Amino acid sequence: MSKRILVAAHNHPSLHPGGTEIFAHDLFRAYQRAGHEALFLGATNQIHREARPGTSFQGVGPAGDELLLWSGHFDHFFMSQIDLYGVVPDITELLREFRPDVVHIHHLLLLGAEFPHIIRRTLPHCQIVMTLHDYYPICHHDGLMVRTGTKELCHQASPDRCHGCFKDIPLDRFVLRERHLKALLSTVDHFVSPSAFLKDRFVQWGLDEDAVSVIPNGIPVRKAGAQRELLEGGRPIFGYFGNLNPWKGVTVLLDAARQLLADGHEFELRVHGGAPFQSKTFVDEVDRRFAETAECVQPRGPYRREDIGDLVAAVDCTIVPSVWWENAPLVIQEAQVQGRPVIASNIGGMAEMIEHGVNGLTVPPNDARALAAAMRSILEQPNLLRQFAENARKPDDIDTTARRYLKRIEPALLPA
Repeated sequence: MSKRILVAAHNHPSLHPGGTEIFAHDLFRAYQRAGHEALFLGATNQIHREARPGTSFQGVGPAGDELLLWSGHFDHFFMSQIDLYGVVPDITELLREFRPDVVHIHHLLLLGAEFPHIIRRTLPHCQIVMTLHDYYPICHHDGLMVRTGTKELCHQASPDRCHGCFKDIPLDRFVLRERHLKALLSTVDHFVSPSAFLKDRFVQWGLDEDAVSVIPNGIPVRKAGAQRELLEGGRPIFGYFGNLNPWKGVTVLLDAARQLLADGHEFELRVHGGAPFQSKTFVDEVDRRFAETAECVQPRGPYRREDIGDLVAAVDCTIVPSVWWENAPLVIQEAQVQGRPVIASNIGGMAEMIEHGVNGLTVPPNDARALAAAMRSILEQPNLLRQFAENARKPDDIDTTARRYLKRIEPALLPA
């Protein structure tokens, strides 16, 4: 039976092509292909769009099934929507007009942690599903679960530990933040995590284990483009794909490349991605490393989502050197679906996607020496690439993922 499904995220991939926004939008289209009436709602602010007087909503795309919610007044600490007289009434009106059977939430940023409560108050029988993509409700440090001072990985959040990272914020506010978010999230009917690791973190934080299912993300099926044969031309080509920021490990990768270059190894490293909204200090640091490794490293700059398949197909091995607990990196899926080996950090969801010595190699995060050693093993034993390629673990296509979500949702929609 056809359903009305509202898919909500904290931005739109045409404005900010992050993994969460891309997956949410892909799933929205998959719901439509499955015969359901779906509407996409992406929240944004002044970074990407200016406000338009008279309404909280803006159109995006020609079909009329995609909207932007302009949310310029937002409390990032409590993840709260504070424009109670503007945004909240408009959200309520949208819910009443569209009357979704299901609201599928992909993030609370800009939408507000109150969003599930607004849905429940407006549409008492609507099914509310939320996909957990990162650790924002748990961690005020941009959902990274990385210590602000030492940059070490944080294994468990608590008001005391959070206050240690943000000493200017009183400890009792972290207590209130946790209670506030848990109370509002209690309105969600069911949670989905793309990795077992992320699920475990939220269960440890306090979510009911039975309320969280694990459904790996899927990716769209694309027409196969020209694919480079592994080691075509003899010199291995490594590739990095994603934004350049301190948590993606690009400086670690460039340090590893510098070590290999100093040892006389011949290879090519293509770094695809820009550095939006990054500090001048960080950008200068990356540029300096690019200059030091110019002999083998090519900074290729930002790329379009629709080009990622061809870009991945043009390298022999993809490197994902993130230094935080990545949940389900899209680039690993893109590489594996094309039978491309991956070198990734051995933490978070990355460690579930890449098994060391089977479909790629894993290394400790933030360890340029270990990363260089993994890359060196590929350079010195090129047959490893073919071995790993044969063992690639291809992800589900996005339509299969949509069916898995719908199978999980449908029983709750049936009358008692």
